[in-house]
Amino acid sequence: MAIRNQIILQNIIETQICVMTESNRDIVILAIESSCDDTAAAVIKNGLLLSNVVSSQLEHQQYGGVVPEIASRAHDGKILTVVQKALDQAGITKESLSAVAFTTGPGLMGSLLVGVSFGKAFALGLSLPIIQVNHMEAHILAHFIENPSPKFPFLCLTVSGGHTQIVLVNSVDDMTVLGKTIDDAAGEAFDKIGKMLGLAYPAGPVMDRLAQKGEPIFQFAKPNIEGLDYSFSGFKTSVLYFLKNKLKENPKFIEKNLNDLCRSVQENIVEILLQKLTKAAKLHKIKEIAIAGGVAANSGLKTALQAKGEQLGWNVYIPKMAYCTDNAGMIAMAAHFKYLKEDFCAFDVRPDVRMSVKSNII
Repeated sequence: MAIRNQIILQNIIETQICVMTESNRDIVILAIESSCDDTAAAVIKNGLLLSNVVSSQLEHQQYGGVVPEIASRAHDGKILTVVQKALDQAGITKESLSAVAFTTGPGLMGSLLVGVSFGKAFALGLSLPIIQVNHMEAHILAHFIENPSPKFPFLCLTVSGGHTQIVLVNSVDDMTVLGKTIDDAAGEAFDKIGKMLGLAYPAGPVMDRLAQKGEPIFQFAKPNIEGLDYSFSGFKTSVLYFLKNKLKENPKFIEKNLNDLCRSVQENIVEILLQKLTKAAKLHKIKEIAIAGGVAANSGLKTALQAKGEQLGWNVYIPKMAYCTDNAGMIAMAAHFKYLKEDFCAFDVRPDVRMSVKSNII
């Protein structure tokens, strides 16, 4: 019976797709992002983003990090309101939609389940096709929300709390990871070191603000990893032991040197990131360079990348702040490209917490 219902459902969706493809109607997509602790929804029409609503969860600050169970429950309580707000801001009714898109991974299983389940139910009620989107690829494709956008092929350094990757982007449907972190991500290093310094979660943005008042006078051990992969675990440990030794000498060392510590940590992390990116650019002879992800909003990284670009003749692309951090606008942009290829998915699609960037996935 379940198989029969699935076949009937797929026939309905396939018929709806054919009607939309043949009618030359506007392509209007509702996109949902719920991979971690931000509940987000956006509407895109013919490739133009009409709304991009994000509701951040403040519940995790008291725990010093994202608590998966709390995150999923918060998504469940917010998603309907966020989706309705996105539709209202876009001036779009649900009857005008062409498809529904959602993040299927990578991310937290409970959080992903809320977005995927809601998206499928919403689409089913309107007999609309659904589109699954890779969160990391969406970060890269956020560059196409507004001009100027990078020319193919380009390299994209994607840096966030959970990921650090160098991706070769040959087209919107051909991406290859050249290097990635083998342990901690850059954003994770910022947050964990920030916790050592007594900063509130998330520490990355706070460290960035304090770093602008300090000087990079402290040096820490840097990783020596072959190829284009990254490692931040050893760097984080180096900072830990440095602080322990200094605090033995002066219990107020952090308090008196907080700005300089933040600036030093930031400069060291940025140096590690750009060293590998520069190596990849030379190896592949590419001068179109982009960054994406939450850490792409870091002022130190942006400044250093622009300086490196001027030095090496790169064309550098940095998304607006709203498209760096987790948002549904980037999911909508990725979904638009997939819609153009009629790359829809079945209703039995499931979240994939370890979903990776693969060639020809979009």
